[in-house]
Amino acid sequence: MKNLIFTLISFLAFGFSNAQELNVLIEQGLKNNPAIQKIELQYNIASEKVNEVNTLPNTEFGAGYFVSEPETRTGAQRFRISVKQMLPWFGTITSRENYVSSMADAKYEDIVIAKRKLISSVSQSYYNLYTNKAKQKVLEENIKLLETYETLALTSVEIGKASAVDVLRLQMRQNEMEQLLAILNQQYLTEQTTLNKLLNRDKSIYITVVSDLNFPSENFDINIDNLSVHPELLKYDKLYQSIEKSELLNQKESAPMIGFGFDYINVTKRPNMSFSDNGKDIFMPMVTVSIPIFNNRYKSKTKQKNLQKQKVLAQKQERKNKLEMFLDKAINKRTSARISYKTQAKNLKQAKNAEEILIKSYETGTIDFNDVLDIQELQLKFEMNQIASIKSYFIQTTIINYLIQ
Repeated sequence: MKNLIFTLISFLAFGFSNAQELNVLIEQGLKNNPAIQKIELQYNIASEKVNEVNTLPNTEFGAGYFVSEPETRTGAQRFRISVKQMLPWFGTITSRENYVSSMADAKYEDIVIAKRKLISSVSQSYYNLYTNKAKQKVLEENIKLLETYETLALTSVEIGKASAVDVLRLQMRQNEMEQLLAILNQQYLTEQTTLNKLLNRDKSIYITVVSDLNFPSENFDINIDNLSVHPELLKYDKLYQSIEKSELLNQKESAPMIGFGFDYINVTKRPNMSFSDNGKDIFMPMVTVSIPIFNNRYKSKTKQKNLQKQKVLAQKQERKNKLEMFLDKAINKRTSARISYKTQAKNLKQAKNAEEILIKSYETGTIDFNDVLDIQELQLKFEMNQIASIKSYFIQTTIINYLIQ
């Protein structure tokens, strides 16, 4: 389990120049998340049931007093004491332990699945926070850029080369960006609460994220064969095994049960008589056999187990198809994110070139502030799209890692 978690964390964090913060958050989540703790307790309970089934049926004790004492040749019978212990057929208890143990093994896979999901959820929430901060940074830079344009516009108004409308347009654009910035701040707090609750800690704890994500130059290799040993599929294998062990237990329980015991009867001496067995108590060892003559119940259980095995195989195939679909979708989306990132990088470079041309044109007194706003809006769009591409790439990477690592 520890090796698996270390591998997942390493793959999830590979895009960071300094990924220590994400690693720390993941470790805290694995340690403190109540959902994982709940499943671990359920597993412990299932494991403890092995000790519960390792028992024999209750020993039966009986006692009776003869209100009307029956007379026998050796004397009157006063009271009776009996003890009986039933024993299951050979190997029944072992079969019961194996069945319960197999159910606990299946429950263990729930722990592995829950931890994988938590690692993915924490990482995705972290990437959402990074995206939010990156967008805020872009907006702040664009607001400063608009302030520079506003200064240029005010100067142009003074010399009669621009109108006050141009200034107002620039100011309205700044207002829109400040509004978006304020909204992003609120969204950051919401996502921060989500991540803190995944870690089971106070929602107000501030989370810092890396300032830059290194977009990998190449994708890491994907071994699709690993999908076949995903814990969500292994769980079905273990459920199948538990059904097989349940059927073995059913066969054992359909066998006879043997009981051993004895009866003790107290006898009083017959008065005024003398013979060797006068007043001799009765001790009678007993053997009991319980035979399930009407065993339709066990035959029905066998049929049910066979149907359950078919059901588990169908469920496994259904889930495998969905996981393959999720994996293929994540791979394609990640490829699309890389294509989008490269395209936005080209567009952003051209937008900056256009911006430089506009700034140079100001020196000749021919700046058009409508063009300024258009270029600035395009530049903002490209930067936001580029951030979205980075987010999409890493989000899809977490999904791929969940499926194949």
